[in-house]
Amino acid sequence: MERKEKVILTNMCMVFDGTKLLVQEKVGKGFKGITCPGGHVDENEPIVDSVIREVKEETGLTIKNPKLCGIKDWFEEDGSRYMVFVFKATDFSGTLQSSEEGKVFWVEPSELKNYSTMWHFETMLKLVMDEKYSELFLDSNDNWKPLLK
Repeated sequence: MERKEKVILTNMCMVFDGTKLLVQEKVGKGFKGITCPGGHVDENEPIVDSVIREVKEETGLTIKNPKLCGIKDWFEEDGSRYMVFVFKATDFSGTLQSSEEGKVFWVEPSELKNYSTMWHFETMLKLVMDEKYSELFLDSNDNWKPLLK
């Protein structure tokens, strides 16, 4: 039995400054709306290095000691698995600046209901904030129901 599968590796980081969350209003191709910084893991790149790089590229901030909070994953139509390593960071330096990926700004999580977020953003926030979960699986067989495990 073959034990290999095609996997797309990505990352995302919820950066907090006190109670405020750093969000990004994504523009361009793909999802448009409020999410958190992140992106693809480059070939032969360590996962932690990739999230530090992506946050720096998209926000101007250098995060230190990002904590892996869990993974979000689902299966694409072609059968490949899409994996997002979801991190949290509270230690950072630098000056906040937006990029061509979108405008970045701080928001209280309770205010997110006033923005157009990714449809399962609240569940992702729960994955990061509630230490009893380690995976957010999007089940395409159940109308893309987000399942915390």
